[in-house]
Amino acid sequence: MAKRDFYEVLGVSKGADADEIKKAYRRKAKELHPDRNSDNPDAEAQFKEVNEAYEVLKDADKKAAYDRFGHAAFDGGMGGMGGGPRGGGGAYQGADFASAFSDVFDDLFGDMMGGRGGRGQRATRGSDLRYNLRVTLEEAYNGLQKTINVPTSVKCGTCSGTGAEGGAEPQMCPTCSGMGKVRAQQGFFTVERTCPTCSGAGQIVKNPCSACGGAGRVEKDRSLSVNIPAGVETGTRIRLAGEGEAGLRGGPSGDLYIFIEVTEHPLFQRDGQHLFCRVPVSVTTAALGGDIEVPTIDGGRSRVKVPAGSQSGKQMRLRGKGMPMLRGGGAGDMYIEMAVETPVNLTSKQKELLREFERLSENNNPESSSFFSKVKTFWDGMKS
Repeated sequence: MAKRDFYEVLGVSKGADADEIKKAYRRKAKELHPDRNSDNPDAEAQFKEVNEAYEVLKDADKKAAYDRFGHAAFDGGMGGMGGGPRGGGGAYQGADFASAFSDVFDDLFGDMMGGRGGRGQRATRGSDLRYNLRVTLEEAYNGLQKTINVPTSVKCGTCSGTGAEGGAEPQMCPTCSGMGKVRAQQGFFTVERTCPTCSGAGQIVKNPCSACGGAGRVEKDRSLSVNIPAGVETGTRIRLAGEGEAGLRGGPSGDLYIFIEVTEHPLFQRDGQHLFCRVPVSVTTAALGGDIEVPTIDGGRSRVKVPAGSQSGKQMRLRGKGMPMLRGGGAGDMYIEMAVETPVNLTSKQKELLREFERLSENNNPESSSFFSKVKTFWDGMKS
C-alpha cells in the first residue's frame, strides 16, 4: 500500500510553518493515541503514521528533502537517509520518537502526572497544626484569653528563610533544569518522577545555612495568646491563620487549628446551650412544698419554689440561666430536676411516726394506686 502524503497525514498545507505543523501533530496524536482508541483496530497504525510524518516535517533539512523528492528521499535511494526517518525503519524505532512523543505527553497525561504545570517550586507552604485545648464549663460560659505554647517550625532568622548561607538565593537544579521532575523512557511510555537531586523543589542550595541545614526553618516553641469566645463547646474549632508551621525556604506558613474540649462539671450537665442540674429534695419538702436554693453557672444562686406533691424526676426551668450562644443571640435555659430523697439511719421515734403516717396515707399515693390498679387488671385478665 502506497504511503500517504505527510502533509495530508497531518492535515496541513505544504506551506505550513513549524508552529502549524507542531500544533497539527499534537492534535492528531491526541486524537489517534491508542490508549484513547481501544475500540479502533487501525488507531495504532494511524498513530505511527502521524509520528512518522511529524519526524520528517519538523526537521527543516528533512522537510526540504521531502518537498523535493517525496517519500523517495527516505527509501534508501537518495543517498544515505536510511530506511525511515533517521534510519532504523520507522517512527516507533529510534530515540527521536520519544522526543516527538514527549511533545504531546503533557497534553495527554498532564493532569495525572503534573504535566508542564508540575514545575517545582522552591517555596512550599507550611503544614497546618492542631492544638487540643481543655477548658472548664465556667471558662466556656465566660470566655477567656489563654496563652498556649505550641511546638512548631518558624522561619530561620539566620538565612531569612532562604535556606542558603548568608541569605543567598538558591540556584536552579542542574538535573531537572528547575522542573522538579525528571523523565525516563520505559519502552513506549515516558514516565515522570520527582527529581532525586532537588526532591522536587526545582532549586538547590549549594551552601546550606548552618542554623537550619538548608530548610529555611527551625524548630521552636511559640507562645500564643488565644481568644476563647463565650459559648464554646466540645468540638468547637478555632482557626488562627498563618500561625501553623513555617513554609519551606520562605514559603507561606500554615494555619493553627485549636480544637476545644469542655471538661465535665460536678454539678451541671450540658446539652447544647441548655444546662441540667439534679437537686435532692427531702420527702417533707416534696410532700408539703417549699423553697430550695440552687446554684447557677455564673456563680450565683436562685430560689426555686417546689410545688406540694412533687415527684422524683419533675423538672423546673430557669429561663436564660444556661450557656450563652456562641455567636450571640441570648442564652439557653437551666433545668432543675427533682430527686426526692429517702431518709436513712432513722431513730425509733422516726420509724414509729413513719408507720403511723403510712397507716393514715392510704389514699395519698396516686402513682401507687394507679400502678396497683393496673396490676390487678392484668392478673384478672390472665386468670380469665
